[in-house]
Amino acid sequence: MTNILPAIRSPADLRHLSIAQLQQLASEARQRIIEVVGRNGGHLASNLGVAELTIALHYVFDLSHDRLLWDVGHQAYVHKLLTGRNERFDTLRKAGGISGFPSIHESPYDLFDVGHAGTAIATAVGMARASQILGDNRRVVALVGDASIVNGVAFEGLNNAGVLKRQFLIVLNDNSMGIAPTQGGMAEYLAKFRVSGLYEEAKRRAKQYLPQIPIIGQAAFDAIDHLKEAIKASVSPHQIFEQMGFIYVGPTDGHDIEHLIELLQALKDVQHPVLLHVHTEKGRGAPFASAEPTKFHSPRPFSVEESDCGCKVTIQSGGRSWTSAFADALIEAAREDARVFALTAAMPDGTGLNKFQPIFPERYLDAGIAESATVDMAAGMARGGLRPVCAIYSTFLQRAFDQIFQEVVLQELPVVFCLDRAGLVGSDGAVHHGFLDITYLRGFPRMVVMAPGDEPELNAALRLALSLDQPSAIRYPRDNVPEPLGMECPPFELGKSRLLQDGPDATLLVYGALCRQALDAAALLAADGIRVSVVNARFAKPMDREMVAAACDGRPVLTIEDHSILGGFGSAVLEAVQELGLSTANVTRLGLPAERFIPHATRAGQLKDCGLDADGIAAAVRGVLADRGGALRLRSVRGVGVGAA
Repeated sequence: MTNILPAIRSPADLRHLSIAQLQQLASEARQRIIEVVGRNGGHLASNLGVAELTIALHYVFDLSHDRLLWDVGHQAYVHKLLTGRNERFDTLRKAGGISGFPSIHESPYDLFDVGHAGTAIATAVGMARASQILGDNRRVVALVGDASIVNGVAFEGLNNAGVLKRQFLIVLNDNSMGIAPTQGGMAEYLAKFRVSGLYEEAKRRAKQYLPQIPIIGQAAFDAIDHLKEAIKASVSPHQIFEQMGFIYVGPTDGHDIEHLIELLQALKDVQHPVLLHVHTEKGRGAPFASAEPTKFHSPRPFSVEESDCGCKVTIQSGGRSWTSAFADALIEAAREDARVFALTAAMPDGTGLNKFQPIFPERYLDAGIAESATVDMAAGMARGGLRPVCAIYSTFLQRAFDQIFQEVVLQELPVVFCLDRAGLVGSDGAVHHGFLDITYLRGFPRMVVMAPGDEPELNAALRLALSLDQPSAIRYPRDNVPEPLGMECPPFELGKSRLLQDGPDATLLVYGALCRQALDAAALLAADGIRVSVVNARFAKPMDREMVAAACDGRPVLTIEDHSILGGFGSAVLEAVQELGLSTANVTRLGLPAERFIPHATRAGQLKDCGLDADGIAAAVRGVLADRGGALRLRSVRGVGVGAA
């Protein structure tokens, strides 16, 4: 049998294929994804589930002209294979290779760089209105999946989409899963349709009515309305989507490619907002992934061994991660304090709370893809006397900025924010880097902002946070914890730093997880006869002013952080220096560059790119010592984030 996928150069090639060939193409796309993700890691189960749906959309719509928006972006691998990126797909998530998310720099078929959930419906409404005003007659489709429909912004988008007077199609890819099993009332609402017996009945009735539907016009509207009313009468008199102004069609089988094409052909020119509810199986085509879709949502590289007893899947092992260290620290804290309550927003595995939940099921909440609501619920818990710990990725906590302000900080409530994936995140790239959390948190009155340098410090930071009667945040990266920074770990004291190494030539003020790189840089410098002090600052707020005053004694001072050079730890140090009446001339900041995003690669490669590995830090120290006495300036080392005050 001749393979079809290598011959697909653009979606136009699909329209020459038979239904049987399209089904074969779906199988080939799945196999290609399994092979590449097995080598590179990446999002597996979600992409395996949308093969037929993606092919059908590209078959029916001309998406070189029409608009397709992805929500969420991690389900777009088949889309990439169909839009001219198959030959480079082996480079997925590698430095210089294909992104794991839609990317405007890769293809005109990718309209947004999409890494956060809940955004597609609202942006699609914006594109629909632009098309209407400009008169270019572009059809607009939003593909919503992995439980992002429960996000508040998605509902705001639905509210605005329902009043459109033109074509607008939302395809709800309902696979019963987000990154973890879908949570909340909407999940239960959708489940009623899947188990009601309507599932096959909808398909049967659709096949009965679809032959009667012409391509466009009032007859199409009437026939779809007839189908809708028949379905609605057999299931629910109060369809939530219909009440929001949509024609609701479904649920239908998301793996029946022929039927999907029939439905999409009938719906594509309906001049009214339509929601097509499609049921798919997350992980389809890989039994190990469909059996454990959470485990295989975004696995590390893995291998599959086939045998007479089935298949054995071995996921590449890593060292002990910061995430695991946090989970164990939180479990221990919860054993000692019955007030500790853990919350996350659809990220139990990614934050480590999947270890916490079975031990303390009554003190755990996954709120779904709803960061703002998660923070508000934590505020309510804190007001009620609990000690809530919100474990949310740094980049996703940005979505709850106003709730942090209004419901937590303004009320002076002791909510603890634990920010996983702070800093550079590796192969997920720019959509997931946590490069702004210091900036957006340290401006809040009485907010404590800290970062540990190793696992013992993470334990100590969490214990301090849980003892405070004010809000606090702890940041740590997507990486393995380094070897301990010393024989003993002094307790965390509010606004107190830790001296790791003393030396007369310069001082490295390090914030958090880059302490190990700074110590390694100090060893490289020592080989050249340069002896530097290394200080683990621990706090970006409150700043250890005694430490800052001691460091700024005329020697060069370099601040080091895995964060934007603007508004971060280095900026906080400069503010403290200025407030102390000291000269800022000898302070140089090392951090992420201010005016470019760091592309996907390994985290180690990204740190090197930014001059934040041991070699880069050592080079910066040598440069500062060589330039000492120069004029006030902004400098750049290898084009990375380096600034002198």
